[in-house]
Amino acid sequence: MIEEIAKQTNEKMDKCVNQLKKELANVRTGRANPMILDKVLVDYYGAPTGLRQLAQVSVSEGTTLVITPFDKTILKEIEKAIVKAEIGITPQSDGVVIRLSFPPLTQDRRKELAKEVKALGEDAKVAIRNVRRDSTDAVKKLEKSQNLPEDAIKDGTDKVQKITDKFIKIVDETVSLKEKEVMEI
Repeated sequence: MIEEIAKQTNEKMDKCVNQLKKELANVRTGRANPMILDKVLVDYYGAPTGLRQLAQVSVSEGTTLVITPFDKTILKEIEKAIVKAEIGITPQSDGVVIRLSFPPLTQDRRKELAKEVKALGEDAKVAIRNVRRDSTDAVKKLEKSQNLPEDAIKDGTDKVQKITDKFIKIVDETVSLKEKEVMEI
């Protein structure tokens, strides 16, 4: 039963880390990243549709995203959706493709983004600690319901703590890498 709790703890904490990675992918750095367009929804024949389902997105010269729609008639709708999504970049259209040029970040903006990255990391750590608390409570409930010895309960809580330490370390490394990426010119 303790093994099952450890397995569930591992899965839940892995989800926390994956969520952090998704959120960090949306933090804008000086480089063009197609992931920033994941939240852009285009009104395609009355249905909100993800931009990356309607167009090919490629990176040009490291600082420009080139959006080539599969259906040229929705070029204007894609432009409107990008402006509406408020990603901080104005789309430029030439009638065939849309270009998004990422301007270089100022030092102040880089520091703000680094703080934002740290805050996202702290949120992920809080989520991981909440999973740890729930798992530890579940192990302690086993002691009462199945009359397990104290040593087994201690081993169970130690196992949960080791899993927690592992995932906290992963979060710290992920945040550190993203901070370096944000701060590099």
